[in-house]
Amino acid sequence: MSSKQVYILDTTLRDGQQSPGAGMSFEDNLQYAELAHKLRIDILEAGFPSASNTDFAIVNQISKNMAAINSAMRISALCQLREEQVIRTMEALAPSLAIGKARIHIYVPVDPELMPASLGKFAEDKPAIITTTYRLIKMMADAGFEVEFSPEGYSRQRENFDFVTDLIRNAVKAGATTINCPDTIGGASQYQGEEYFVHKMAKHKQIIETEFPDKDIIWSMHCHNDFGTALDNSLYGVFSGVARQIEGCINGVGERAGNVSLEQCIMVIRQFGHGAHLPEKYHTNIDISHLKEISDFIAERMLPRQPHSPVVGKNSASHTSGGHINAILKNPLAYQPFDPRDIGSEITFVFGPLSGSNHAQQIIHKFKYRCDDNEKVAVTQSIKDFYADRRKGVTDEELLQAYKYYRSPIKLEHLTYAKEDGGKTRVTFHGEFFAEKDLVIDYQGRGSALSALNKAVNNHLANTTVVDYNSHSKGSTVDALCISSIIIDVNGNRYNGQAEDEDIEISALKAFIDAVNNAYIETNFRV
Repeated sequence: MSSKQVYILDTTLRDGQQSPGAGMSFEDNLQYAELAHKLRIDILEAGFPSASNTDFAIVNQISKNMAAINSAMRISALCQLREEQVIRTMEALAPSLAIGKARIHIYVPVDPELMPASLGKFAEDKPAIITTTYRLIKMMADAGFEVEFSPEGYSRQRENFDFVTDLIRNAVKAGATTINCPDTIGGASQYQGEEYFVHKMAKHKQIIETEFPDKDIIWSMHCHNDFGTALDNSLYGVFSGVARQIEGCINGVGERAGNVSLEQCIMVIRQFGHGAHLPEKYHTNIDISHLKEISDFIAERMLPRQPHSPVVGKNSASHTSGGHINAILKNPLAYQPFDPRDIGSEITFVFGPLSGSNHAQQIIHKFKYRCDDNEKVAVTQSIKDFYADRRKGVTDEELLQAYKYYRSPIKLEHLTYAKEDGGKTRVTFHGEFFAEKDLVIDYQGRGSALSALNKAVNNHLANTTVVDYNSHSKGSTVDALCISSIIIDVNGNRYNGQAEDEDIEISALKAFIDAVNNAYIETNFRV
């Protein structure tokens, strides 16, 4: 059985930017169009040229840019049922018209509640609405534009079925080739039974096919997500054999609760569009390898994306459960419905309280440090203890920090120093010091507490010398902290350490300990 293409109309730049706070800059609009071209979007609804001079300029420049590269993507723009808007929209799309890739999307409300609120007294003259629809669509079609017609509020047309029939009939007669039947208020559901708008679409489609057997009309879904039903409604329209086009936005942005999420539609069609239970097979021509890229762009430039967003969310390919990670390390698809690499993403692991030793070992090995099988359980537990209060997980870099603490030969709890008469310096150390614990270090002669500590370290890590160190205050007040940096040499190799304290001498001692720990770890545990 052959597969039918489902056309994807991306209205992120139009309906998406009608969401409060979602507007993007002029340049961002142009850059988004480039990404949509890479994604192989079929139709890009670039904006509403009559809304403002800036909106006109955006649509016109996108039209010019896509015409310059002869993009296969059609450029569409929205307008109301007003002649001056039609003319303005035609002007904005002129570059796309020159290469046969221009579409105008014109709409008029049919919802009995919406009509008077939107059209005023004109709503009472239905014959005039039908006549105007025919005249303006014919004007656009005769000029060479593709025309898409939307009876706005279609899902709530109620007693206006016959009126909507006449509108669609005249739109098709005038030259419209796409009929979009929007769930404008996002209130439709299959639970409505016969009042469900997709069933009404099927009836209208049958009427038009009977009256215009020679015309190939594309029926389109445009669903809002106020009840969370936009995806279900959009796909029901396609999989029931009624619609061949889906309109929506990347990341599901849009008015109120948003439009249907295009990345979800695309991936569901890819996953289930060839099901044996379907009357026909379906596919899109989208290059899904760019889905994550375009989703990230919208998340950064328009509206934030929830971490748990399906398909493209940060958590959609991230795992923390030990059992899951063990399986994924053996088979990347063990706990994934599709390979994230297909959409330009990748599987990631977040180490947390439920993570296992294989996960910790994998991260440690990634940084090229040792973690043998016979010690990985102990290492993992020490990392969890180190971050006992971090229930939401830690980054890989933070995990490595805890690993290094576990490997450190010196684990300082408290440190004091004193200079006695006769040139003697005493350092009192509390904590683990290689194989010792809680020791007192005496140093006789010229030098400071740092000399005393250096002497003690050489008993365990021979040939350790201080090459350079400096200290400076953190801030300009009298009680500012002191930051110390130190470089040591161990058998010809140099290692850095850094620390801070209220006392300049203590900060230097802590920095020295940090450098010694680094030297020991790099020498003994670096792969």
